[in-house]
Amino acid sequence: MRTRRTKQQAQKPSVTNLAAVAAAVQGANGDEAAETRSAAAASPAPPASPTIVRISKIETPTKTPTKAQPSEPPSSPPSRSPAKPKPSASSSSKLPAPLQFPLVATLSLSLCALGYAIAYSYTDAVIAAFERPLETWTEVGLVFGWRILELALGWFGNYDSYDLAAMNVLSHGPPLYLLYAFYEVPAAPLLLSLAIETLATYLPFRLLRPLSAAHATPSKAPNAEIVADRPIALLTTLLAGAIYSVTLFCAYVTYLPTYLVMYFADLPSLVAAHESTWVGLLPATLALGVAARVFVFTPAEATTPTSRQREQLEKFDPASAGLAETLRWNVWGWSAPVKVVIRRTALLVMLTGVNAFLGARYGVRGVETPGAIAWASVWVAAAALTGGALGAVGSV
Repeated sequence: MRTRRTKQQAQKPSVTNLAAVAAAVQGANGDEAAETRSAAAASPAPPASPTIVRISKIETPTKTPTKAQPSEPPSSPPSRSPAKPKPSASSSSKLPAPLQFPLVATLSLSLCALGYAIAYSYTDAVIAAFERPLETWTEVGLVFGWRILELALGWFGNYDSYDLAAMNVLSHGPPLYLLYAFYEVPAAPLLLSLAIETLATYLPFRLLRPLSAAHATPSKAPNAEIVADRPIALLTTLLAGAIYSVTLFCAYVTYLPTYLVMYFADLPSLVAAHESTWVGLLPATLALGVAARVFVFTPAEATTPTSRQREQLEKFDPASAGLAETLRWNVWGWSAPVKVVIRRTALLVMLTGVNAFLGARYGVRGVETPGAIAWASVWVAAAALTGGALGAVGSV
């Protein structure tokens, strides 16, 4: 029995031995873990891979309004129609229509009187020796009434300030040239008088009426390749000036000297009528050529027919038209530019003839009515021929 118990004790390990074995195993595992940690620390760390950030959408932060604000209408998409031009300084007047022309007339007469008062010693004092004063109220009313009518024709005819300035030079130049050519008045006071008359007409229209497209922006007007072309402007100016010069020269060599002798009392000299040539007159008439181009040629070339005028041209049938329609067509069935030339030439002829007559008859001492008519006829013919020539050039 003792022998069997001894063998069993030998076969079963003791608790002390088992604890020693577990401690040894744990020590071995700990040594391996320590070696592993030390090796990991000693070895270099692999490079970190780059981090890629992808942004799919950016949203703006929303703001919470602190105060209640009025809601705004949603913005409409941009329109494709052309933007309206900003109003410029040349925009039309905002004054009531019934007050505009009286204001134009008042400003023009006031500026004219003021200009002559300031420049009296340079203008009227020099011309006074040959100037004829107005003797009766009828003459005063005739001269000032015509001046008002002249302004009314320009205003209600829808002419701008450039038109009025050119028209003033063309119609008021002949009486002043009479004093220069035959009464030996110096050119400086006469030019100053013409400048006062022109500015007194130009400024009121410039303030109260916008410029036409032909005068404001010739490069953007219809037919801009003609209106804004400088060689064409130079040639038309030379043409108009040459017509005035040749017409005056023809009058000098035909009938005008006779009328000057018979109906111009105390005329100091007739040298200009006998020694002038059309080339010698050309420097003085070039100013009239510039004015004629501005008043007749440029507006006519910048005119385009309206849709109504095109319809009338297309609807007219000579085969089925009646007598009245045929007569109207033959008299006034012209194109829009030709109609502008006819209107402006007719107005220019009338204004030139009346101003030349009044300036000679009531402005120069010793001039009788037949002599004033003869003097005015020269400039009427020159204006008519110039208008026709410029119209013919424009229709080519």
